[in-house]
This record gives sequence, C-alpha cells and structure tokens, in this order.
Amino acid sequence: MAEYRTVARTEDIGEGQARVFEVEGKLIAIFCHGGQYYAVDDVCPHMGASLAEGSVEDGVVTCSWHGWRFRLADGTWVNNPRLKIGCYPVRIVGNEIQVQVS
Repeated sequence: MAEYRTVARTEDIGEGQARVFEVEGKLIAIFCHGGQYYAVDDVCPHMGASLAEGSVEDGVVTCSWHGWRFRLADGTWVNNPRLKIGCYPVRIVGNEIQVQVS
C-alpha cells in the first residue's frame, strides 16, 4: 500500500517555485502554484530535462529545453492527452509537504 512521505516544509517552496526530491527512487518535482502544491515526475519524457527548471503558467509547466507542456494537476501532455507523466497526490500536514508515490 502506498504511503505518504514527507519531502519538505511549506516554507521551503514558495509561491511560483519548484524543487526536486527523490521519493521511492523517483525524481519528483514539487511545485507551489496558486497556493496549491503539485507533484509530478521531474524528468521530461522528450529529452530528460528537469521540469522543475521550467516555467509555470495557468497550471501548466513548460519544459525549458524544448517547450513540452504538462498539466500540474494530472500530468497530461497539453499537445497530446494520450501521453502523461507521473502525477502524485500531495497533502499538507502542519507545515510538512507529503507526497504519495506507489
């Protein structure tokens, strides 16, 4: 059964920021956007760039290398919804950001 893992504190990732953490052997990018925290695979499937280094607008992260865009809410590739990256549940407990990776 998947468990939530504490990856950071809320003060570690401010609004508009992202950081990368290794969780259960996966590189996960945690974004703070619009007062919410989101967790998606950090590695862009196109060429392996870090999505945490991309820009976020309207809930979509754009890869800094070649412009591939993914929705933070569900990991869907904006240009072709059949392709998705991993997207993980996030919860806040006190000031801890916790991610569930199965």
